[in-house]
Amino acid sequence: MSPSLTRLLPVLSAVFLSACTVVVDESRPLPPPPPGPAYCTREYQPVCARRYDQRRTFANACLAERAGYRIIGFGECGHGDYGRPQVCTQEYAPVCATRRGALRTFPNACVARAEDWRIIGRGRC
Repeated sequence: MSPSLTRLLPVLSAVFLSACTVVVDESRPLPPPPPGPAYCTREYQPVCARRYDQRRTFANACLAERAGYRIIGFGECGHGDYGRPQVCTQEYAPVCATRRGALRTFPNACVARAEDWRIIGRGRC
């Protein structure tokens, strides 16, 4: 190898490596995570949910809410009459719900849905 090529090799290597550099722009904040729990249980309590004009059956209410759907009834979609649950647990996991502009705190999501209120957040209003 000639002496001039030996001196040029480190320069060429530096130019090549600088072309491979990745620039990460961290000036924009990341979008917030969707509301609700970070994970859902695998319980099977089917609900019918709607987003825009699309209806879909989900295994449980948590999965529907995480997908951005609004629950319109309990049970699978397509059966017409969605039955309301007869019994809700006594679990205390408060939710804030709305109906016709009013806000109300319920002891858990099941009670809020049974009374036909739309849940807007976890915790008290």
